Amino acid sequence: MISEKLQNAMNEQITAEMWSANLYLSMSFYLQKEGFDGFANWMRKQSQEELQHAYDLADYIAKRGGAARVDKIDVVPQGWGSVLEVFEHVYKHECHVSELIDDLVNVASAEKDKASQDFLWGYVREQVEEEATAQGIVDKLKRCNDYAGILYLNDKLGARE
Repeated sequence: MISEKLQNAMNEQITAEMWSANLYLSMSFYLQKEGFDGFANWMRKQSQEELQHAYDLADYIAKRGGAARVDKIDVVPQGWGSVLEVFEHVYKHECHVSELIDDLVNVASAEKDKASQDFLWGYVREQVEEEATAQGIVDKLKRCNDYAGILYLNDKLGARE
């Protein structure tokens, strides 16, 4: 059985994952409007991944005898100045999500819930990859000396399945 404290913390994370999904969807819409269909596709995939995290957290709570819920999802930003600014925001956001996951692991540890700690460590490992991927894209965008380089990267990221 999951403790009420951990259940509440995981439900907050579900809401955070839903907000992240909306953020990435908003970024996708912005990038598509700007003519970057590849970057837009990458963001849609990212949005879907965040939704899957919310589903997985909800399933886990249910398996442990708890009740998953979705709280109010706040409005997300709707526009950015450039592709680089979008991906800098992604990197910053992924660092924030890492902090949220670390806090969840700490709650599970304080509750002495080993199963939840094990479950959450998967997210800790994933966040290392998410931060590295976002930082890598930011670094590549900064190295693009012309529009052709940005278009090339747009095509490369558009291949994400």
